[in-house]
Amino acid sequence: MNESHPFWSLHEHGFVRVGACTPIATVGDPARNAEATIALARQGDEAGADLLVFPELNLTSYAIDDLHLQDAQCDATEAALADVVAASRTLAPVLLVGAALRRNGRLYNCAVVISRGRILGVVPKSYLPNYREYYEKRWFAPGIGLNGLEIDVAGQRAPFGPDQIFAADDLDDFVFHAEICEDYWASIPPSTHGALAGALILCNLSASNIIIGKARERAMLCASQASRAVAAYVYSAAGPGESTTDLAWDGQGMVHEPGEQIAASGRFDLATEIVLADVDVERLRLERMRMQTFNDSAIADGHPETRFRRVAFTHRPHRADKGLLRPIRRFPFVPNTPAKLDEDCYEAFNIQVEGLRKRIVASGAKRLVIGVSGGLDSTHALIVAAKAFDRMGRDRADILGFTMPGFATGDATKSNAWALMNALAITGEEIDIRPAARRMLEDMGHPFAQGEPVHDITFENVQAGLRTDYLFRLANQREGFVVGTGDLSELALGWCTYGVGDQMSHYAVNAGVPKTLIQYLIRWCVSSGQYDAETHDILQAILETDISPELVPAGEDGEIQSTETTIGPYELNDFFAHHVIRFGLRPSKIAFLAWHAWHDAAAGRWPAGFPDHVRHEYDLGEIVRWLESFLRRFFGTSQFKRSAIPNGPKVSGGGALSPRGDWRAPSDGTAAPWLAELRAKLPGSE
Repeated sequence: MNESHPFWSLHEHGFVRVGACTPIATVGDPARNAEATIALARQGDEAGADLLVFPELNLTSYAIDDLHLQDAQCDATEAALADVVAASRTLAPVLLVGAALRRNGRLYNCAVVISRGRILGVVPKSYLPNYREYYEKRWFAPGIGLNGLEIDVAGQRAPFGPDQIFAADDLDDFVFHAEICEDYWASIPPSTHGALAGALILCNLSASNIIIGKARERAMLCASQASRAVAAYVYSAAGPGESTTDLAWDGQGMVHEPGEQIAASGRFDLATEIVLADVDVERLRLERMRMQTFNDSAIADGHPETRFRRVAFTHRPHRADKGLLRPIRRFPFVPNTPAKLDEDCYEAFNIQVEGLRKRIVASGAKRLVIGVSGGLDSTHALIVAAKAFDRMGRDRADILGFTMPGFATGDATKSNAWALMNALAITGEEIDIRPAARRMLEDMGHPFAQGEPVHDITFENVQAGLRTDYLFRLANQREGFVVGTGDLSELALGWCTYGVGDQMSHYAVNAGVPKTLIQYLIRWCVSSGQYDAETHDILQAILETDISPELVPAGEDGEIQSTETTIGPYELNDFFAHHVIRFGLRPSKIAFLAWHAWHDAAAGRWPAGFPDHVRHEYDLGEIVRWLESFLRRFFGTSQFKRSAIPNGPKVSGGGALSPRGDWRAPSDGTAAPWLAELRAKLPGSE
């Protein structure tokens, strides 16, 4: 790996490395607190941090009560701040430190923003708690409304007020806002306005003593603010060394992005600590672009970018590769903890069941018609249908399953199909499509009908089309409708026969579920006891069967047709699809993320007890090869199929491909811009 190539740079792909710092405090000794701050700042610099957030009043100490109002204490704090500013000259990270500072005869609880020897700005705390154990109004003045002011401190004059966001002029999307402890407990946190003004990283310098259950509440507030503000949220609470006269401290540090916590510190540790994480500011910006409610909120807030001062600074970040400090999920459509997996599989399965149940009721259909191949997709559609009938109290015999062997149907899949239909007590029938397919090929003058082993796309699609044609006509005959079995992964790749083929049905129950999630849903049905033991054994056997369309006979070596050999591993394709559909990321960034997720089979494994059955590895060359294939298929050749897909329920927050929902695109588009971007950014492309 060439670490000097821009492809491997975090900043090239829109990441900013942030850290929540927990220094050991010394009660009321700013000089010692400055030493601890500088030591952590140097540690963060060595780790490649761009932004380090320290606790509230970390230079002054928080729990010193009336000592805040002593001039000797205030003098020592300002001297300590000057020491930190001087030490920062040779350090890359921007530092957010806490200090009590005097201005105009008042004392303010402040966040001081420092970069390379310069105080960029001083942000006073807006909301001062004065209830239960808090008495901050006894010592401090609130910062609300102090806009457009300046302060003289540590030999510098700097902007002063809560009306500031800070933006690097040499690193895209590195824009942040600072608030202090109680501010984010307020009904409208100041960071809400900062985010609407353009800040993508929200920082909280907190003291926040610990009581039972408070850590959960802090995490909830961080997660909520990150989601509502479409931002990263960095939180640092005071830890060991603060006065325990009446309170205790746990040193909780967290980094959140919308929907997830990406880093957390230990708590109650008797050591200094920085919890570091790489936040994806580029993705956050893209999310705001597509989320019009966020933009409307800025309008409702009177366009706060016109009220905020945007303080520019030159960051000069580290450029060498420092790895990637954030979890990259190999299966982004699949939850990454056992508890979340169980909960989300329950929801996904029941979304499908309820969608199908409603369509059955609305259509007045007497029966369902499903082609059952013994593969993953038709298996999952069938067990969803069975559960929908159970929920309605209807006899499963009115689910009509048809196995339709063709020229390459294997004994194992056909046997599994029949076993599953019998175990579920549906009505099973078999229609051999080979005579009809042979007649069609003969009418077309296809070489296969003359005995030649020509197994081209026409040969495959004649079989796929006939199966769907039979199903539609059977649905007419039996007063039912056809349940589609194709999944989200196949729609993304265009891996479906258009028109009267597996692209079409009366209700596409699997259309919102990618292949990787279907596998876990079937496993969940087994583990949660949705059916009887016989059915569960058959489902397990189907899960262990290789994925194949079974349209081309096995070769002389006995190898069956492999879907993934042709279109690429589904685990990679689903990774690509998630980051294209949900986030709109550049291909080079997707390749970068995929390499970090997949280049080492031993890394990034699930927690203990999680059903981690995958031990695959992919190098950058393999990833790029299959990503180029995905881009050609997704952007260039398959949209016309998605533009005409039937109804089906959206299931995953990772996105869907309905032209009436998440994805609207021209049917005659091209993949050229995406392929060009990928090739231009790869190592060796110069």
